[in-house]
Amino acid sequence: MYNEATHHNEIDLDKIDINAAPPTEEPERQYYFMAKCREWVKDFEQKNDRLPKACVTTFGCQMNARDSEKLEGILRKVGYEITEDERADFVLFNTCTVRDNANQRVYGRLGELKGSKRRNPNMKIALCGCMMQEPSVIEKIRTSYRFVDLIFGTHNLYKFAELLATCLAQTGYGEAGMIIDIWEGTDRIVEDLPVERKYPFKSGINIMFGCNNFCSYCIVPYVRGRERSREPKEILREIEKLVADGVVEVMLLGQNVNSYGKNLEEPITFAQLLQEVEQIEGLKRIRFMTSHPKDLSDELIQVMKESKKICRHLHLPLQAGSTRILEAMNRRYTKEQYLALAEKIRREIPDMAITTDIIVGFPGETPEDVEETIDVIRRVKYDNAFTFIYSKRTGTPAAAMEQVPEDVVKAGFDKVLKTVQDTAREQVARYQGRVFDVLVEEVNENDANLVTGRMSNNTLVHFPGGAELIGQIVDVSLDECHGFYYMGHMINRAT
Repeated sequence: MYNEATHHNEIDLDKIDINAAPPTEEPERQYYFMAKCREWVKDFEQKNDRLPKACVTTFGCQMNARDSEKLEGILRKVGYEITEDERADFVLFNTCTVRDNANQRVYGRLGELKGSKRRNPNMKIALCGCMMQEPSVIEKIRTSYRFVDLIFGTHNLYKFAELLATCLAQTGYGEAGMIIDIWEGTDRIVEDLPVERKYPFKSGINIMFGCNNFCSYCIVPYVRGRERSREPKEILREIEKLVADGVVEVMLLGQNVNSYGKNLEEPITFAQLLQEVEQIEGLKRIRFMTSHPKDLSDELIQVMKESKKICRHLHLPLQAGSTRILEAMNRRYTKEQYLALAEKIRREIPDMAITTDIIVGFPGETPEDVEETIDVIRRVKYDNAFTFIYSKRTGTPAAAMEQVPEDVVKAGFDKVLKTVQDTAREQVARYQGRVFDVLVEEVNENDANLVTGRMSNNTLVHFPGGAELIGQIVDVSLDECHGFYYMGHMINRAT
């Protein structure tokens, strides 16, 4: 893990007067509570002859992964040793609720923790993230998982240090000792809190929070709130510091990055933000996700086309190929509009890899609707697609619609998946024999003589090399296509 260098991260917590009243301004208030937590850590270390251990487990999307880096940054700052072992002294599940099976996974893992808590009564268990914004979930945890110590949601994540301090001071067990702090919404964005990055050479960057789209199947607007864009100067400042700390690739994150900047006092388009990010010296690659098709502008296509740093990969969720189903999903584009957009992107940027999300089995979907989706897949020729069976989410409009029989969904899903696999193999195979620049990410987990990296278009490449290449961008010949990845060999090193 790599702690991001901001001026607040250099603050010596031992010099903060924790006997004084806590500051009212952020983020100073959170550093005050980090100092209080640090005193608890010192006491633990003295009594146990070791540092307390903390484990943060992430469920869900890149937004959640970035949130977890912030949570780990605070835990590391106050003195915890970060571990992947869920028998740690402090265990935090950062939850996702996009699909029901995500909720069931959390409940299952919580059940496993009950025994660990019984063996270690001093263990603290915390839950946060999107799932915690659902009132029915909170009630279930209060009644069935009374050993949980702390629950908070998506809107007050920046208050984690303050909540942690309260949790560590709490000696109760069960519902009497359970701390629950859930906000319905917020317009606050707090900058300059510690972040513990997973990689030294790449990082996600939140550019906005929340979503205004209200797709009929999606719970995200209800649990993440309305769109809130960060000020461009704060985004640029964060990226500049990351680059100074060795980052060469950033991923700009938002539920719909194409609507970035609309709610700022001085509005700015996402395309304009990308042009500003492009000017940062030392930054080699820019990625972003996710793009809503209805908001992808000609201006953005032109900026991507002319850019030397924006990666040749665009994630453009389709969800369904039938205009009738798209209308029921409240996606606000038609099949024809989506195809025209994809054709324009292919025409303007021929080397752009397009990936997508597809839902099969949305309420009311017929086999004929599935054929419409298959038609789009064949015409767009996606480089990859994440294909899901529709998952009913309580609280969304689609949950009240007539559901499709399971056997019909399964048959449609199998046909869609096969079409995606066939077309994606064709797309990926077209690069064989060429040389591309690859950012080396890790030593291959199956063969220590190989390293694994990604091309600009996000295709995985495995080739001979050692750990010293990690974080470097090198030229690689793509020798053998294996469906969705390549085996190759390095030509020479690039800077």
